Amino acid sequence: MENAFAPISEACVKALSDKTYDKRKVAALEIEKMVTDFKMKKNMTQIKRIIDVLSRDFVRSNDANKKKGGLIALAATSIALGKDTEKFIEDIVNPIMNCLIDNDNRVRFFASESLYNVVKVARGAVLPFFPSVFNALSRLVTDPDQTIKNGSEILDRLLKDIVIESSQTFDLDAFIPLVRERIMVKSSFARQFIISWISVLNAVPEINMVVFLPEILHGLFQILEDPLPEIQRMCESLLAQFLKIIKLDPSAADIPTMTNVLIVQAQSSNPLIQFYAITWIKEFVQLSGGEILCFASGIFTAILPCLAFESDAKKNIKDCANAVNLHLLELISNGEDKQKNLSYLDLNSVMEVLRQYLVHSPVPTKIAVLKWVHHLFTEVHDEMSEHANKLFPVLLRDCLSDSSDEVVLQAIVVLAEIVNSATVKGNDFDQTQYRQFLVELLNLFSENNTFLEKRGTLIIRQLCRLLNAEYIYRTFAEILLEERINLKIASTMVRTLNMILLTTSDLFDLRNMLHDIRNEKSASLFECLYKCWAHCPVSTLSLCLLAQCYQHVSEIVTLFADIEITVDFLVEIDKMVQLIESPIFASLRLALISHSNDNADAQHLSRALYGILMLLPQTEAFHLLNNRLKCVPNYWSQPNKISSKSTNESQCNIKFDELFTYFKYVQDLHHQKRVEKRKKNQF
Repeated sequence: MENAFAPISEACVKALSDKTYDKRKVAALEIEKMVTDFKMKKNMTQIKRIIDVLSRDFVRSNDANKKKGGLIALAATSIALGKDTEKFIEDIVNPIMNCLIDNDNRVRFFASESLYNVVKVARGAVLPFFPSVFNALSRLVTDPDQTIKNGSEILDRLLKDIVIESSQTFDLDAFIPLVRERIMVKSSFARQFIISWISVLNAVPEINMVVFLPEILHGLFQILEDPLPEIQRMCESLLAQFLKIIKLDPSAADIPTMTNVLIVQAQSSNPLIQFYAITWIKEFVQLSGGEILCFASGIFTAILPCLAFESDAKKNIKDCANAVNLHLLELISNGEDKQKNLSYLDLNSVMEVLRQYLVHSPVPTKIAVLKWVHHLFTEVHDEMSEHANKLFPVLLRDCLSDSSDEVVLQAIVVLAEIVNSATVKGNDFDQTQYRQFLVELLNLFSENNTFLEKRGTLIIRQLCRLLNAEYIYRTFAEILLEERINLKIASTMVRTLNMILLTTSDLFDLRNMLHDIRNEKSASLFECLYKCWAHCPVSTLSLCLLAQCYQHVSEIVTLFADIEITVDFLVEIDKMVQLIESPIFASLRLALISHSNDNADAQHLSRALYGILMLLPQTEAFHLLNNRLKCVPNYWSQPNKISSKSTNESQCNIKFDELFTYFKYVQDLHHQKRVEKRKKNQF
């Protein structure tokens, strides 16, 4: 009967199928000798028949021993063929590849060993099968059997050497999808395998891996979260290499596509991923210039929360995010390229992100956002005007109510800039934007009296620094007079405004203006404030002292005898006495000894202060004022011959009689309100 395994002898077939390795090895050597002989005789038909028999009857057999024998024999065949292996490469490699996924550990081991020997002989001829070989290797490196892992590492190194040798013909387009498919795996061994391949190819001068980086960048960043420090270091080193190459030749990199990847990675909960992503963004901002502003909204989403990091572990992330923020600010501020840079900025998406971070964000983030909003209003106020209406509610309701003074002050800076931007467009200073803003602010104070008491001074003082103080005070007074404001809120607001007026250095010019009511503009402001200040008798008294209306002050003090003296009233008087000793009222103290106006002002002022002294209980304020008045000439012993034409009031056009009548009217309203409240409390 004809031998079905011809030209392989039956004895050789039996030995190849034996369970012992030594017998299989001897049989493989016999086949190697046969193939060598056929090669010398150039009998390729017989060689092809040997390969087919080994593949069909051994490697594809269900018998594990036959598989092992066949695998050894195929490797021996390749060794015998040498360079001629290329002619039979497909017939040799494919059966071996099938055994790499066998359930038997030993079969997989012999398959990897066999493949190594074939590849070692075939060299570049195996590259057409590279995807299949790479796929098999990626599984072997994660094999639970350590001997197989060790064998795969040897095969891996060999294959890398061959690829480097054939770098000019290596098909990168086929390789990258293989990497992309496997780069998201969680196995540390598989990750190490992928990183090593990318690193090797990236080191080859003829291969430009940066072109393909956008496809694998996301996966590389995910590898940074690997639990093994060694894998992390490998990935960090690879990312550093890529970034160095990009910095040398930015035009070779697809920065826009990679920026989108980085924005996502920069929001990772893993600090290492976050740090490297923001580091790359920082470099891209510097490399791309204004073009990076296309991604401003995404970058803001990534970096703004990082500005609030406080722990030492995240300090590097915070510093890097700060650097990105500053670089972006410079791009908008750069005078030379400003207009070009701004053309890349999608203001609508940027403002949407900034508004979101103004609410429920940590203080440093809010501060950064507010500075950005202010910067944009400064640089492109025309384009920003359409965003003012959406910003106003957030700035008023959220930012001004923030627990941080720094946030409140910065919010006022933005509000002031918005108002000023609107004012610049008009010829007349009296802009509705001012009034609308102050009405909203007053409504906010009205809704929350505690907010007014705790933050009112801070807010109004900052507004006066940034805007026209005279107009702010005039408008507040007009609103309080025209709007139906709760009397208690009105009196509290007046006390706040009055204390700011008397104590803030930034209002020096406004105080000087009120000193001279002979001036028509000053007189108009005084009358406006007086009618509003009438809600608080002591504030009215302070205003008149500031305006040097000493005769009227004396009349008001006399009226105090008919006004209900409450604890709040006495506290206000006490504060006013303290202020009389401050530098702001230096002119008042000098007026006590002045001979101007025929001593009229001095006498009226002296009598008014003595009247206040008589109202005070004998507290520290009483003794303070009493000591001051002891230094004043005794006007009481002089004849009461004060000419009404000698006083400051007589030299201006203010109708003090009408103001006095209005003051008494407002005080009656407050008295009625207190009476009604007491009656309600009785029931």
